[in-house]
Amino acid sequence: MVSCGPDEKPEELLSEDTMVEILVDIHLAEGFVQSLSIPYDSSKVLYPILERQIFEKHGVADSVYIQSLEYYLLDAAKMEYLYERTIDSLTLKEKITR
Repeated sequence: MVSCGPDEKPEELLSEDTMVEILVDIHLAEGFVQSLSIPYDSSKVLYPILERQIFEKHGVADSVYIQSLEYYLLDAAKMEYLYERTIDSLTLKEKITR
């Protein structure tokens, strides 16, 4: 894995839309695991399985996600925008399921 400088985009940068979709799924998985009445050790086993399924669903390697996340985190305004979109999507999903 090659690290890039602060102004360099990763070779396989995920689009903003894909990042938001993955972030939504990750937050849903985290919420699901936290809602279960299982011991902490069990949740530490379950969450990585769900996370792997999320990356498979989106056809993304975890390393590509991490590089993209690190890149977007370098720009606080961009990351705030991505999280605003993530929260909006989660809120909409919640309204639809009620």
